[in-house]
Amino acid sequence: MSNQISEELIEQIRNSNDIVDVIGEYVQLKKQGRNFFGLCPFHGEKTPSFSVTQEKQIFHCFGCGKGGNVITFLMEMESFTFYEAMKFLADRSGMELPTEAIHKESSLPKETQQAYSAHEWLTKLYHHLIRYTKDGKNGLTYLKERGITEEAIDTFQLGFAPTTKDFIRTFLQKKGFHEQMLVKYGLLRRNQDNSVSDRFQGRIIFPLRNHLGKTVAFTARAVEGQEPKYLNSPETDLFQKGKMLYNFDLAKKHIRKQNEVILFEGNIDVISAYQVGIQNVVATMGTALTEIQAKLLNRYAETVIICYDGDNAGVEAAYKASLLLQQVGSEVRIASLKDNLDPDSFIREYGGEAFTKEVIATAQTFIGFYMRYLKKDYNLSLEADRIQYIEKVLMELAKIESSVERELYVKELSSEYHISMESLLAQIQQYRQKSDVVKDKSKKDRYTNKVEKSRGKLLPAFHNAERKLLAYMLGNESIANKVKDEIGASFNIDEHKIIATHLYAYYEEGNREDVSLFVERLSDEKIRTLVTQLAMIPIQTDISDKEINDYLHIIRAESSTGVDIKQLKAEQKLAEQQNDPIKAAKIALKIIELQRQVKL
Repeated sequence: MSNQISEELIEQIRNSNDIVDVIGEYVQLKKQGRNFFGLCPFHGEKTPSFSVTQEKQIFHCFGCGKGGNVITFLMEMESFTFYEAMKFLADRSGMELPTEAIHKESSLPKETQQAYSAHEWLTKLYHHLIRYTKDGKNGLTYLKERGITEEAIDTFQLGFAPTTKDFIRTFLQKKGFHEQMLVKYGLLRRNQDNSVSDRFQGRIIFPLRNHLGKTVAFTARAVEGQEPKYLNSPETDLFQKGKMLYNFDLAKKHIRKQNEVILFEGNIDVISAYQVGIQNVVATMGTALTEIQAKLLNRYAETVIICYDGDNAGVEAAYKASLLLQQVGSEVRIASLKDNLDPDSFIREYGGEAFTKEVIATAQTFIGFYMRYLKKDYNLSLEADRIQYIEKVLMELAKIESSVERELYVKELSSEYHISMESLLAQIQQYRQKSDVVKDKSKKDRYTNKVEKSRGKLLPAFHNAERKLLAYMLGNESIANKVKDEIGASFNIDEHKIIATHLYAYYEEGNREDVSLFVERLSDEKIRTLVTQLAMIPIQTDISDKEINDYLHIIRAESSTGVDIKQLKAEQKLAEQQNDPIKAAKIALKIIELQRQVKL
């Protein structure tokens, strides 16, 4: 599997990247007992079934069945080749791969590789122009007037596009990039007369990076009254604005650490916050929050603080984003900005400390925000509107599990509208009872479905014995050697035979008991997944010889019974051919009895 990368280097890189830390950059993990659990990134789920074992350096999802080690996780998650996964882990841990391995063919199509490379060259060029040339002076002056520091300009690789029509075109063509590809990815534009020119001219450039930190598009802001104010790269296979969040690559480690993310609407808001030390910040790409973006945030943090502009459009957008985030399971808070300011303006006027204390720290819960948001739809001086408003709020309050939190808001309603708390709480209780009937039915249905499914999954004794035995063999070479001497690879399940054969060879090569390393040697994804599933089976640290022998006895018994049944079926068929129904019936009874014994 490794070719130019030695087994020693593979193990060294793998050992330098703890699986909990790497997967923790993609999944919000919580420790439960000896393992870590989170929502599986490979299939949609609301209850965590994705488990990571630090001790064994493997992962397994009990929902979809995927499993492996840190390398196979990256190959699955990022569609990396083995070499790309190794390069990612080597870079992450400050190590180097052999040159011939680095240049191994990528899994990406050649055109896509070229597109990444062209974006990388342009990012560097645009940044150089704004920082060190006269051509970029206007852009640099504008950013400094907006309070953007040179350090922030470097961090976000901000740049400037020259005003000439073909500077970028000439630069990229000299680098060997094809014009057709550059037009396709929006780095150049085709005009009405079919000529080709630079897409961005005389504008400040904001590189848009994916979660791995690679530039995949640009957004360009006018500085001298050009229209439109913002000009963006078109959507391509590299860039879909509804799937990405600005600054996510830099923010994700801070989001994970704080278990909280601040969501803005604009790039400048992010940069302003970042440079005053607020680094768990991201922004949508000029569109409303999408379900994909909401799920991404939910994987990384429990709490999302929405901090949109303080005008009516910002409040409306915050409400819609709140609903979407709650649907995917996030705890939502909404920050409010006074005087209709946007986050960047607030930070420039009052400073980062004031923003943290007065805006972020005082962010409202969804209910607090909702109660105020809802008022715009009603004329509360009218009795009918007041009743409708209060009933809507009570319906929302009924969804809150915390009785203390419910009572807090009920007290506010009672005080404001002069209605007794007893009446309000009684109404909430009615809504909750109706909701509980639906929930109970749903729970019952889920339980029934679970039982129905499990009925078909009860495994015979020999199958469980083989699974348990293999689990011990994966973690104990002595047990593996004993099993090898006793039954070799004579397991009854074909997949178990394959695993045992590979495991014997693995130990014979002098390898230590390391499930993660063993998984690395397996090329068959189905077998690899089964091994990680077996490795998750709870086992005793001091298993007795008697228990091992019991497992072996069950496996041998099934093996011999299987042969007996096969022989009896052949005799039954012969009796039927000889037109002897009585003999065939007697044989059938023997087969049924043997099959019954197997299932016990």
